[in-house]
Amino acid sequence: MLENRTMEIIKTTDALQAACTAFAEFDYVTVDTEFLRETTFWPKLCLIQMANPEQAVIVDVLCEDLDLAPFFALMKDESVVKVFHAARQDIEIIVHQAGFVPHPVFDTQVAAMVCGFGDSVSYDQLVAKITGKRIDKTSRFTDWSRRPLTDKQLAYALADVTHLRDVYRFLNANLDEQNRTDWVREEMEVLTSHATYDLKPEDAWRRLKLRVRKPTDFSVLIKLAEWREHTARERDVPRNRVLKDDAIYELAAQQPADQKALSALRTIPRGFEKSRAAQEILAAIRAAKAVPPEDLPKLPRGKPAPDGSSAAVDLLKVLLKMTSEENGVAAKVIATVDDLEKLAADDDADVVALKGWRRELFGSLALEVKHGTKALAFNGRKVVLFDRA
Repeated sequence: MLENRTMEIIKTTDALQAACTAFAEFDYVTVDTEFLRETTFWPKLCLIQMANPEQAVIVDVLCEDLDLAPFFALMKDESVVKVFHAARQDIEIIVHQAGFVPHPVFDTQVAAMVCGFGDSVSYDQLVAKITGKRIDKTSRFTDWSRRPLTDKQLAYALADVTHLRDVYRFLNANLDEQNRTDWVREEMEVLTSHATYDLKPEDAWRRLKLRVRKPTDFSVLIKLAEWREHTARERDVPRNRVLKDDAIYELAAQQPADQKALSALRTIPRGFEKSRAAQEILAAIRAAKAVPPEDLPKLPRGKPAPDGSSAAVDLLKVLLKMTSEENGVAAKVIATVDDLEKLAADDDADVVALKGWRRELFGSLALEVKHGTKALAFNGRKVVLFDRA
């Protein structure tokens, strides 16, 4: 049985319009989506769940003739805060289907990390810690495209937004008490930037590990990654259904010139060399190899690490752990290991740890520890920071 008697299953555009009009009267709405992506490039939206302080609705997106325009209008309403947990994929769906990024947004996963709930805390863990309630996760990996949906599935979907109300109110108050509201707002600027979701095919190589050492190999890798991205989007299939990552690495290294050479590669399925895709791959390789030497892309390389930098990174890790524990902020949201490595090599490194609230909390101290004006010691109970003078 469904626990929330005010829940409504919306199946028509008129009902959705009425619900969104009512939701627009509140200062926030909690939002979640259920979708499938195992066999497609673009997520297949199946359900939308929303709740305000008084009611909750489930929108059956798969109903015929249901127009989502009222929902998108609500997501555009600047007077309503859209509350998500781990918002990236939900926002990506809206960007793909409607062409805009919702604003303003509050991501409870990010807020939880700032409030000391650990790195990337899951929704059910957060609900349990804040409300004491347990979520039945048995419907988590259900096929949301199948109809009819069971009461158990609907109850699970509903819980994703009804408990989120309590989580949002708690975290919002906690941030206000600690004067950290601006910290989360700064993070939301990245999450709500259209550039975050504007994934250009020519930049698809950035998803791959750079297992290449020569500019020509890098050029081939870029072309193949771009071709795969275009093809996956056009066919609406996952990238690895078009060409696996390992195949791109091998193609970039071997650079086959014809079908015979292509068929000899370990990562290429038997018979693939006769396909249209194979011809397009060979053409992409030829185009990459035809780039004049002076125009070849340069391999991304950071500044060389100075001698002893690994020890400096270890020292900064201790400082990061100390800062995280003292301030109740997840270490992951303050700085990554990559940030620490870059900071150890360069005082002006372009890392988030040296920007905004992170610099105030950690970055400036990290530079002082690096240069010896401050030091770390263990006082018998915990690590402490002190002035060397």
